[in-house]
Amino acid sequence: MDDEDVANRKVSFRKCLEHLSGAGKAIGVLTSGGDAQGMNAAVRAVVRMGIYVGAKVYFIYEGYQGMVDGDRNIVEASWESVSSILQVGGTIIGSARCKAFRTREGRLRAAHNLVQRGITNLCVIGGDGSLTGANIFRKEWSGLLEELAQNGEIDKEQVQKHSYLNVVGMVGSIDNDFCGTDMTIGTDSALHRIIEVVDAIMTTAQSHQRTFVLEVMGRHCGYLALVSALACGADWVFLPESPPEEGWQENMCIKLSENRARKKRLNIIIVAEGAIDTQNKPITSEQIKELVVKQLGYDTRVTILGHVQRGGTPSAFDRILASRMGVEAVVALLQATPETPACVVSLSGNQAVRLPLVECVQMTQDVQRAMDERRFKDAVRLRGRSFESNLNTYKRLAIKLPDDQIVKSNCNVAIINVGAPAAGMNAAVRSAVRVGIADGHKMLAIYDGFEGFAKGQIKEIGWGDVGGWTGQGGSILGTKRTLPGKSLEDIAAQMRKHSINALLIVGGFEAYLGLLELSAARDKYEELCVPMVMVPATVSNNVPGSDFSIGADTALNTITDTCDRIKQSASGTKRRVFIIETMGGYCGYLANMGGLAAGADAAYIFEEPFDIRDLQKATSRPCSASAYLRSGTWTRTTVMTTESNVEHLTEKMKTTIQRGLVLRNESCNENYTTDFIYQLYSEEGKGVFDCRKNVLGHMQQGGAPSPFDRNFGTKISARAMQWISTKLKEALGKGKRFMSDDSICVLGISKRNLLFQPVAQLRQETDFEHRIPKEQWWLKLRPLMKILAKYKVSYEVSDSDQLEPMHHRGHEEPAAI
Repeated sequence: MDDEDVANRKVSFRKCLEHLSGAGKAIGVLTSGGDAQGMNAAVRAVVRMGIYVGAKVYFIYEGYQGMVDGDRNIVEASWESVSSILQVGGTIIGSARCKAFRTREGRLRAAHNLVQRGITNLCVIGGDGSLTGANIFRKEWSGLLEELAQNGEIDKEQVQKHSYLNVVGMVGSIDNDFCGTDMTIGTDSALHRIIEVVDAIMTTAQSHQRTFVLEVMGRHCGYLALVSALACGADWVFLPESPPEEGWQENMCIKLSENRARKKRLNIIIVAEGAIDTQNKPITSEQIKELVVKQLGYDTRVTILGHVQRGGTPSAFDRILASRMGVEAVVALLQATPETPACVVSLSGNQAVRLPLVECVQMTQDVQRAMDERRFKDAVRLRGRSFESNLNTYKRLAIKLPDDQIVKSNCNVAIINVGAPAAGMNAAVRSAVRVGIADGHKMLAIYDGFEGFAKGQIKEIGWGDVGGWTGQGGSILGTKRTLPGKSLEDIAAQMRKHSINALLIVGGFEAYLGLLELSAARDKYEELCVPMVMVPATVSNNVPGSDFSIGADTALNTITDTCDRIKQSASGTKRRVFIIETMGGYCGYLANMGGLAAGADAAYIFEEPFDIRDLQKATSRPCSASAYLRSGTWTRTTVMTTESNVEHLTEKMKTTIQRGLVLRNESCNENYTTDFIYQLYSEEGKGVFDCRKNVLGHMQQGGAPSPFDRNFGTKISARAMQWISTKLKEALGKGKRFMSDDSICVLGISKRNLLFQPVAQLRQETDFEHRIPKEQWWLKLRPLMKILAKYKVSYEVSDSDQLEPMHHRGHEEPAAI
């Protein structure tokens, strides 16, 4: 790279910083309402991004109460003040209900306290009540300042200097009860707590053939109850938005007894605390217990989870979500003008977006109004696409119609697992089998991948055969990495023998390669001319055509939990740096996102080439945060690193920070191995810190699937089966052979949309040598991790730096995470 190119990049770097300059600005951050895991990650991101762009950032302790009381409740934050809080649940700056802020007098005192410190930018982390309060405060701001000036508490100059207040909200709520975002901060962690309890209860319930009634939080929103029911395969669920129909008592008892008749040894019923019937009368856990005991005589127990759901460490998803939202909130504040309305930073599919706060709050209140007026279909629709999708999927999977009521399609659909095992595969298989049976198909299970396919290891699989599969890790069907290429003739023969009309493949990069080989062989073997669809499932998250793969979230949580424990192991000892190796092949997803979730100082990945200068000596050279271009060449963007990793850590260790964390993707560089990096850090850090290393290995593939992977696997597989049913219905009675590209696809999430993409099209987007897509969305988050670790890098602003209307929808099918 020549000097002129470097100079141009430096200019671009400076422009980017100037664009996001916070010099002379002050940001106040507060948490309000009920606490939620991940709030601390959001606070940390706001503080560090604010300081990074040159703004002053203030903690406002105890929510609005601290703003009203002022004094020591409003304190300037430093970089170190948010160290080691990423893994802490709750909120370190406290949260409190505040009656005083509901009055104009209270807001007058709050305005005075903010003006004294020059704070004209507020980042509020809370629910709809907290955000509504912030918007009222913003609207009254100029009037409050005029009144303070008239009272002689501030002067005219201060009124002019601080003439407007900018407000950006982030939704922190375990209930996921805020319209406009697919997930609120804390929801995924609360689901972790619930599923941990459900998994534990299921073992004891099975031992004694018991029925358990579990009550989860959700006074006005049934999201936690619904997704928990979906993730554990509950027999029945009670929600405030979708009350059971008249006569539900008899229907529920019939369902429970039918499940027992199928030799199921336990029943799980999940109840949202705000569950109601169609007349808006409460349905309580005790009522349900008494009904089951009286009608069926089953040994029944009630477990109320309560505040356990709010506690504990945040999940990897919540840490990453909160970090993304926190950085986006600061960017939104810096870009705001006096005319900019208050906004909420939200998650839409896989994109951070900004939505008008007032509209979001209004729609959230509309849901409650619809429930009060018993317009329950409207309530479900207003709750959003994620909720509606979950409810429809649960209904299809939980309740089996009698065989004589199912219209038979006379089609055989086979399902196969291919590649390395990934947590959530079994949930995907269960979902596909049940949706297929509900659509009238005969479902066939193929055991041991393409190898078993060629040998004829194929059996019919029924509704009850997949009961209890959602919570099991690995692959019950068995999975192998073998590709079909050498056995195409045998596979075609088996498809002919078993009259297979469609194929669903659940797997990783080998499944993708296998699909390409099957596609190429269609001209030779007409048996392969059937609809085929692949659902990505691999911890590496390296399948082209999808931003997420089943299993990657579970692996990320394993990495994050392990990093937390490893860092804690050094607590109270001398300064220490840990080098941790993650899986992923050539794909750096786990290392990068694990680093973001665990608060790593560096993450070495294949997609961002590095050399000894980056590791050791301080330089001023461009550091890539780029994607692999279709030409197969790497491009470097304007992400400048002015410090090497070792020197950077050495400087940090001279402060109050005592622990460092460095993640390395297993194939990031054939020469700079984990041992090499460990020895380099050990040598260069002598006298300042010592080093330890850890290779996480296959523990990243094991364990029970996370709630996200259970839910994602269930929903995406159900959608894949719907696609197959549609294709088969189109060809009914026509003897149609499927030869077109759009009949052999990968189903995945891309940004905000759920897309079926032909493998022929995806071939052009694949780096086959390194088994990764040429462009990967998560590389845009590389600068975010570096900023939060105190590197000087440029930050590419969000996908959408403008407010979007609440009802914005593209032509594609929306993807609800």
